[in-house]
Formats: sequence, structure tokens, C-alpha cells
Amino acid sequence: MRRLRVTADTNILVRVITEDDPAQAAVARLMLDQAEIVSIPVPALCEMAWVLGRGYRLPAADIAAAIERLLEAGTVETDTPSVEAGLALLRQGGDFADGVIAFQGQQSGGVVFASFDRSAVRKLAASGIAAADPVELVEAGASRP
Repeated sequence: MRRLRVTADTNILVRVITEDDPAQAAVARLMLDQAEIVSIPVPALCEMAWVLGRGYRLPAADIAAAIERLLEAGTVETDTPSVEAGLALLRQGGDFADGVIAFQGQQSGGVVFASFDRSAVRKLAASGIAAADPVELVEAGASRP
């Protein structure tokens, strides 16, 4: 009978995906297999996507596939709509975390994603999400009566 309920930290996820440390990867995989529930907080997935892309130089398609495999596990619990928003932007060449931030911001009442990261603004806008450089927002606000 499985009773183990764990919250997986980023390093657990990275070990399982990369198997860069075979001993830790084996323990991490066994723990995840034995768990009744594996809670994966969205910040852990954001960090994992960043580590895999920057540290391990994995292409976005491989990172998306790894996240999808995690979501398909029957024991995984996470904020699926936020993760799907991150995956959508990642598949369009954007940053997973930017997709999550934009989605969660909208859920919290934000109307426009504001960032100095012009690439993120372009990619979000291209996907139909209101996004702008803060300078544009300030200038637009200053011109209002």
C-alpha cells in the first residue's frame, strides 16, 4: 500500500530526466514510483525548464516532452492550467516561466503582461496575450486625460 506523499524539488526532477548522477537518479525514480502522490509545484517546473535549457542545453522540444511525461504520471499533482500555459509558450519558442507568469497574472486580475524582456513581450503578443514593454504602458497612461 502506497502512503508516501512527496513534494518533488527541482533537483529530483532534473536527476530523473538527465540521469547525470546515476545513483541519485535511481533513488529519485524509485521514490517517485513508490509515492501515492507526487506534488510538483509550478516554481519547481519553471526552475527545471531553466536548468535543462541553460545548464544542460536541451532544446525546447525536449524540455516540453519531459514536462509532458511528468504530467502523464498518474500520481503527479500540479497546477495543470498554469503548466499548459507555460508549455504553449515554450512550444512557440518562448520561455516556460513567462507563459506561466502571464497565465497566473491573468488569473489574478492582471490584464497586460509587462516586461522589459522584448522577446517575451513579442512571443506572448503573438500568441494572443496582451503584453507590452512598461515604457509603452507608462507613456500610454501619461497621454490619457
